Amino acid sequence: MIYTTEVQNMCPVAKGAYHGPAPIPEEGKWVQAKQISDISGLTHGVGWCAPQQGACKLTLNVKEGIIEEALVETLGCSGMTHSAAMASEILVGKTLLEALNTDLVCDAINTAMRELFLQIVYGRTQTAFSEGGLPIGASMEDLGKGLRSQVGTMFATKEKGPRYMEMAEGYCTRIALNKDNEIIGYEFVNLGKMMDAIKDGMDANEALEKAKGHYGQFDNAAKYVDPRKE
Repeated sequence: MIYTTEVQNMCPVAKGAYHGPAPIPEEGKWVQAKQISDISGLTHGVGWCAPQQGACKLTLNVKEGIIEEALVETLGCSGMTHSAAMASEILVGKTLLEALNTDLVCDAINTAMRELFLQIVYGRTQTAFSEGGLPIGASMEDLGKGLRSQVGTMFATKEKGPRYMEMAEGYCTRIALNKDNEIIGYEFVNLGKMMDAIKDGMDANEALEKAKGHYGQFDNAAKYVDPRKE
């Protein structure tokens, strides 16, 4: 280590008591994090690319500094899906510092990683006060039955009004209107349930009907509209 002449000519002054870093909450404990292996927690975060064409929701489960579980969900850009596939391989098994300084292929995923890093190292994880944190595999519960991301897609114009394309429950097949042409409900298909039924040998048309559901005052509608055609 090289010191300037000015520093070399200074007289030494003793340092006072060392109190260490401020403790942060981690999985039900207060931890003075001094190295990356001191960090644990599960948390979520959102990132975006420079042109803001797409976004990524990233969920990481970190145990003793190592990323043990990753859930990568993307929206809005076709290329992001392939980037997410690569990121899912890249992230697990790395330390938080390695992941932060690794190219995760897509800017939105890289930004999400940055945001999660800040949450985790500052003790702002979802599991900060949960004793022992969450087991590996916990992030899959966010997906629910059918293991699909929670997605909402709506389209609207001033001339023709809104169209519900997809809700958390599934792919919207019809929207229900009252006599004033106001939306009062919708019909949906749970694609996860439908595909599971087809894989189990059910006829596709039967699986489609069994996977349908509706919400709101769907049965009392004056009119039904296919949001993609009408």
